Amino acid sequence: MKLFEDFKLRFEQPNWKNDPQLGLVDSVLEKHPHLFNLVREDIIGPEKPSRFGRKDTPSIEQIVRAAIYKELKKLDYRELAYHQEDSRICEQFVKIDALRPFSHQVFQKYISRIKADSLKKLLYELNKIAISEGLEDVEKIRQDTTTVESDIHYPTNNSLVWDCIKESHKHLKDLSQHINGFSYRDYTRGAKKTFFKINNTKNHKKKKELFDRQLITFTKTINQVSNVIKKKKHYVSRETMAIIASLEQLLPVMNQVYDITWRKELNEEKVPNEEKIFSIYEQHTDIIVKGGRESVFGHKINLATGKSNLVLHCDVLRGNPSDKTLYAPTLDQVIKTYERVPHASADDGGFASLSNLRHARNRGVVNVVFNKIVGSLRNQVSSKNMETRLKKWRSGIEANISNIKRGFELQRCIWKGWAHFQAKVLWSIIAYNIRVMTQLMLARLL
Repeated sequence: MKLFEDFKLRFEQPNWKNDPQLGLVDSVLEKHPHLFNLVREDIIGPEKPSRFGRKDTPSIEQIVRAAIYKELKKLDYRELAYHQEDSRICEQFVKIDALRPFSHQVFQKYISRIKADSLKKLLYELNKIAISEGLEDVEKIRQDTTTVESDIHYPTNNSLVWDCIKESHKHLKDLSQHINGFSYRDYTRGAKKTFFKINNTKNHKKKKELFDRQLITFTKTINQVSNVIKKKKHYVSRETMAIIASLEQLLPVMNQVYDITWRKELNEEKVPNEEKIFSIYEQHTDIIVKGGRESVFGHKINLATGKSNLVLHCDVLRGNPSDKTLYAPTLDQVIKTYERVPHASADDGGFASLSNLRHARNRGVVNVVFNKIVGSLRNQVSSKNMETRLKKWRSGIEANISNIKRGFELQRCIWKGWAHFQAKVLWSIIAYNIRVMTQLMLARLL
C-alpha cells in the first residue's frame, strides 16, 4: 500500500493531478529503480558508461520515462521532442534539462534498442507491483488472440514483382552516383506499364501473357543485380559497400518472388502459405486466416488478462498457430511468473480440448470453462452458476483487446522490422496496463 499513499500525495500536486497516469508511473519508477536495470544492457550494452566527458546522451531513466510518455500520449519521435520543450509536465516526468533538450533522433536511437524480451520482463515486474498493491490477485485468467497488421500494401504477385524491380533499380541508381563509369540498364519504365496492365486485365489468357513478359524483365533485373554483386570487390568505398550489402540482401528475396510468381501465375500451381513472401520490406509478415473472415497480413497476438483487466501475459507469434496449442504454455507461464495458480480459467471455444482441460486440472485450476464445447468435452466447474458467471466474465477480454488496439493505435504497427514489431506491441500493452492501474488507484482515491 506504500504506492497508494505516495500516489495520493502526488495527486494533490497540480501537475500530477492533471495527468494521474504520469503521476502513478513516476511513483512506481521512484520506488522501484530496479526496473531500469531490465533494459540497461539493451541500451548501453554490457560495457559500463564513462564517468568522464560531457554527458550529451540521456540516462537509462530518461530513456525509459521518455518511451513510456511517448506511448501514453501516442506520439511519434518528433512530437516527443516537441513535447519536452512545450510541456512542463513532460519536462518534469522525463527529467529533462530545459536548457539542453534532446533531439528526436537521440530518442529514436535509444528507445528502438530496447528488445521485446526486456519489455516482457518489464511488463511482468509492473504486474507484480500491481499484485503487491492488491490491484490484482491472479485468481482468474482469461485468454484470447487478436491480430495486428504489418505496415504493408495488400500483397499480390504482380505488386511484389514490381516492388523488387523498383527497389533494385533504386539501389543501382544510387550506385551509379558514387562510381564513375558505372552504368546499368533501366527496366522500370516498361515494367511499370506491364504492372498496370496486369492490374487492369480481367482476361486470364491475356494476364498470363503479361506475367510472362514481366517475368522476362524481372529475370533481366535479377541477372543485372547478380552481376553487380559479383564485381563488388571493385567497389571499395564505404557508401558503395553499403549499397552492395543492400543488393545482396535483396537478391534472394527477388529469386523467391520470381519462383512464387512463376509457379502460381504461369504454372498455375497452388503455393503453400509457408513458402510465400508477403512484402519485400516487411519480410516477417505472416498471413492469418481465421474462419470466414478476411485474411490479415501481420502477426497473431496471444493475450491473457486477469480479474483487474491487467494483461498478465502477451506473446507475439510467428505463423498462424491454432489457439488450442497456446492454452497450456500460457497457463504455465502465468503460474511460473507470478507463482500463483489461478482458481478459475475462462476461455474462448477455440482453446477447448480435452488435453487442455486435463492440463489445467493437473496444474490445480479448479474451475475450467470454455465458451463453446464439442464432443465429449465438458466444462469442469463447482456449480452451473459459476459456469455462467465465468462465461460472461470471459467476454470482457474482447473489451480489453478493443481498448488496447483503439486506445494505442495498434490495429496496424508502423514500426519497421520483426524486432521492432514485437517491441511496439509490448510497449502498447505496458501503456494499457498503466492506464488500468491508474483507474484502479483512482477508484480507491475518489
